[in-house]
Amino acid sequence: MKKFLIILALIFPLSTTQAMTFDEVVAKAKAIWQKEKTVELPNFSVVDLNGKTHTNETIKGKYLVVNFWATWCPPCIREIPAFVEFYNQHSDKVEILGMNHEQADRSTIVEFTDTYMVDYPIILFDDKNKAQFELFGEVVGMPTTYIYNPDGKLVEYRVGEIDITALKKAIF
Repeated sequence: MKKFLIILALIFPLSTTQAMTFDEVVAKAKAIWQKEKTVELPNFSVVDLNGKTHTNETIKGKYLVVNFWATWCPPCIREIPAFVEFYNQHSDKVEILGMNHEQADRSTIVEFTDTYMVDYPIILFDDKNKAQFELFGEVVGMPTTYIYNPDGKLVEYRVGEIDITALKKAIF
């Protein structure tokens, strides 16, 4: 919904100079949103902190939550308990990849994730994974979360904190 309002805010000023009606502006924004909702999961291959490789094949049949976060980001930290709880309850149907989007060393991230009892895979922004991060799209704010259904279609995109209710709504 936020994205829809942002699109409206960007298009609305143009509507007066291009003689667009409000309904036309809304229709254009909806078309953009619908196009984005058809975005498919990219072919990816990332290696987590434990050395395990995650690809389209390893998550096949599950929902995939891709969450870009950083240790210095307060909303990222606030949403971690929801991800941990959600993953513990639904790891049979959902895979979460915590994409640590900062230049931090491995030991710092391991200490951080241990502190917050993160048990879903964490992917470092390092030489092995950097190019793979970009496949999911531009991260314009932290946190950013993409949720794909088992068929690889994008069903939710959010810039900003996400809670367990929103995760359940997007997946169930």
